Amino acid sequence: MKKFILIILIALGVSVSSSAQDDDKERGAGGRIEALKIAYLTKKLNLSTDEAQRFWPIYNQYMNEIRKTRIDARQNKEGEIPTEEKLLNIRKRYNGEFSKALSSEKVNTFFKAEKEFGTVLQKELMERRMQRMENRKSLRQ
Repeated sequence: MKKFILIILIALGVSVSSSAQDDDKERGAGGRIEALKIAYLTKKLNLSTDEAQRFWPIYNQYMNEIRKTRIDARQNKEGEIPTEEKLLNIRKRYNGEFSKALSSEKVNTFFKAEKEFGTVLQKELMERRMQRMENRKSLRQ
């Protein structure tokens, strides 16, 4: 009987820890991408200490709204155009907020760098996919 209970507890422990690791992996990828984005923006914006203290809290609010809008759009199965319109309205509103923390030149640089990061990320992902496909082909031969 003790062995039976021990086996059940071990099985439960393994299943709980593996599902927790899956959650960590999902969050980890997003967290790594967000960290890369922050590093990319930091380099592009070249913020002073004072600017950074004002900018990053606004940026965090901005990103939370962007994420929430995207999640809501996915859950409600909204079309691409209404979703993009909502995102554009958030960007317009935060343009004013960012202008309180940064010069208009740096605000423009931020929005350009944010778009550039998306392009750089897509390019990197495509290159990695191609690399994996090539590696699989060479392993099969």
